[in-house]
Amino acid sequence: MPIETPAALHALFVHGMGRSPLSGWPMLWHLRRAGMQTDTFGYATSFESFPAIAGRLAARISRLAGQGDYVLIGHSLGGVLIRAALDAMPPGTRQPHRVFLLGSPIGASRLAKLLHDQPLYRLLTRDCGQLLASEQRMQHVPAISAPTTGIFGVRGIAATRGPFAGEANDGVVAVAEISAAWIGDEVRLPVVHTLLPASPLVARAILARLAGINSNS
Repeated sequence: MPIETPAALHALFVHGMGRSPLSGWPMLWHLRRAGMQTDTFGYATSFESFPAIAGRLAARISRLAGQGDYVLIGHSLGGVLIRAALDAMPPGTRQPHRVFLLGSPIGASRLAKLLHDQPLYRLLTRDCGQLLASEQRMQHVPAISAPTTGIFGVRGIAATRGPFAGEANDGVVAVAEISAAWIGDEVRLPVVHTLLPASPLVARAILARLAGINSNS
């Protein structure tokens, strides 16, 4: 039986780097089926800087906040953009009912640090890719004060060497890279990083949290 959520609750999905709003449509279909309103926010790292994207997102969230209760869902870089955008919103703006971070790095990404000098990586990811590789810049992206759930994929690379040696990971980030004391709720699912926004397990976890069910299934 579908988990019931308030029909007036609006969800905004922000995709990850190198992806598009289409990546979240399978998950958003499940949310709409449960009665939620859904929308997406798109960007292109090849053409926009991180501050420019975060500024557009802050304006979008501010408009959404004026319409009623809402939740934010950010995949990978999308979660970092959400953190920056929430910090840039005008004082007194309605805060999200809950934020869901899907495999979103809190500090600098190990893979980004390995790739940041590669010409193709620099061409495709530009400022956003360099931000993900910078400990200093990532430290300036603030925590989220609203209730936050971290959804972590753990079907990644099992190896004794490499950036994730001996650690739970989703193939792109280790669980240690996406954990933080201010993330009050964590869900670990057998999903790889790229497929987190498309997974019905992720949609189920989101709906369970919104229904007040604290379950990892």
